[in-house]
Formats: sequence, C-alpha cells, structure tokens
Amino acid sequence: MTAQRAMTEIDNVPHAKHAPRRASTARICVVQYEVRRVGTFGDFARQCEYFTDVASDYKADFVLFPELLTAQRVSLVKAPRPGLAARKISEFTKRYLDLFTGLAIRYNVNIIGGSHFTHEGEKLHNVSYLSYLFRRDGTLAKQYKMHITPNERRWWGVAPGDPLEVFDTDRGKIAILIDCDVEFPELARIAAGKGARILFVPFDTDSRYGYLRVRSCAQARCVENHVYAAIAGCVGTLSLVENADIHYAQSGIYTPSDIQFSRDMVAVECSPNVETVIVHEVDIDLLRRHRETGTVQKMTRPSPPPPTSQPSCRNGQSHGGPAGERDPVHPPVDR
Repeated sequence: MTAQRAMTEIDNVPHAKHAPRRASTARICVVQYEVRRVGTFGDFARQCEYFTDVASDYKADFVLFPELLTAQRVSLVKAPRPGLAARKISEFTKRYLDLFTGLAIRYNVNIIGGSHFTHEGEKLHNVSYLSYLFRRDGTLAKQYKMHITPNERRWWGVAPGDPLEVFDTDRGKIAILIDCDVEFPELARIAAGKGARILFVPFDTDSRYGYLRVRSCAQARCVENHVYAAIAGCVGTLSLVENADIHYAQSGIYTPSDIQFSRDMVAVECSPNVETVIVHEVDIDLLRRHRETGTVQKMTRPSPPPPTSQPSCRNGQSHGGPAGERDPVHPPVDR
C-alpha cells in the first residue's frame, strides 16, 4: 500500500512549464562547391541534395553554400549578352526555392542557399535566401546583397538591395553578409548589435587577392564584434561564362582572437581550390562569456566619432553629404 501510494504521488507530480532552452552550440557545415556545366536543372538539384545529405549525416544545424551558386545554370540558357543570361537564370527562382525548402525539411537542417539572381520589378538583385535562408521548419527568409562590385554592375546589371536583416533560427540569431558586404565594418556591427552571433558569408572570387579580402575582413569582424564567421566560396571553372569563368576559394569558419578560441582565429578551414566540406561546432555560450571577460572588451561608444577632416575619394570629391558625412549602412565603394 505504501509503495502504491508513493508511486501514485510520483505519477501525479505536476509538470512545470519551462522556457525553451537557449542554444549553447551550433554545428556548421560549409560547402566549398565546384561549379560545373549542367545539362538539366535535375543535375544541379542532385549535386545540392548530395551536400545537404552530407551535412545532415553530420547532424549539422546549418549548411552554407557559396555566392552565385546558381550561376552554373547559365549553361541551360541561351542569351546573347551576360545581362540577359543573368535575367534568364532568375526564371529558375521558383524551382530553386522549392528545391531548397524541400531539402531543409527533408534533411532537418537550416540552409543558407548561397545566392541567386532574382529579378524584382525592373531590377536584378543578387539575393541570398537565408541568403535565401531555408529554415528546417519550412519557413523562408532572404537577404539582399548591399554592396555590388563594379563587375557585377557592368556585366550583369545587378542592383544593390536592402535592408540588412538579422534572422531568428532554432540555434540563435544569425546574419548573412554576401561577399564584399563583410568588407564594411558597419554592417556586421549593426547585425551584432541586433543580437547576431554567427555571420554567414557566401562569396565568389576569381583570385586569391579577392578571397583574402573576404577572409581577412571576416576575421576582423569576429574580433570587432565577438562573433563567429563562416565563409563559403566556389571553385572550378565555367568556360565561356562571362565574369563567372574562374573561381578561387579556401572556405572556413573563424573565431575571435583570444585564449579561449582556436589558434590563428581559424576554427577549421578547407584545402584551397578543391571541392569539399568542413564541419565544426561553435560554442555560443563561450561568445557570451568572452563579451564580458575577454582580453579586449567590445567598444561601448554608441557611434563612430565625427571625422576631423573631410575625407576624399581618389578624384578629390568627398563621400556622402556635407562636411564629408558618411552613410553608416551604405558606405562608398572605392575599389
């Protein structure tokens, strides 16, 4: 009787409602993707599904694909000029969205789907769908590329977009900075101020010089903002594809520079210029502690100090408005 009574009391203990446990870690899979000519959309889809399956096998929370992932589909379209070819690629947008939304659900992983040319109204944008963000719960978000390179504007007629988004995921807040967006400190600073702890950087560069700009700046953003940064680029060649014919990358995951983190700020890095994947688990709680106890604390000044003199471009003209004021979100590109 006593035993039965005790068991009854245990069975009827009311269950307390606990708040959702905050994410303490996030496992990231970075895809260093080899572009290749494809005969059908199915060829492209099978390659993307393969890498998503690999990420799922390693129980990744995120898988990051490179910028202009869909540019290889130019081999499926016929157009007399690069700008027209880019606009024809945008006709695949619905199939691209359906593909990655399905993969995110089927393989239970949040996918940053590189980036894709998207024609909206009269403008062609380079859009990353959570870069398009495909969440594993089936929802979708997107981030526009905000700083367009001269070659993107010249060859394809790409227009910059906005705003900068910070995305809620089941592993905490993240931001997507496409390629050279990571080269401007303001964007990462705004994202970190809104709670982003991981910066995902899909990029596409044709030389080691361009790659090092992305890598070095991603590492700088880690130091400045106490965040992690994952970068993913394309490798390989696409013959006869203007402005996307050669590619160079050494993708990786980077950390702040302090005793608690990896040596040289490199959590893990690919071998250069070969198709492969890397997987690493980052510690979100460690970032929280580092922001409070790290060797160098995050600066508390709410905004940069005003310029002491009027900055100038190469041609002697000032940036921005009166007295050389700078736009904090859309800084000038002088490259």
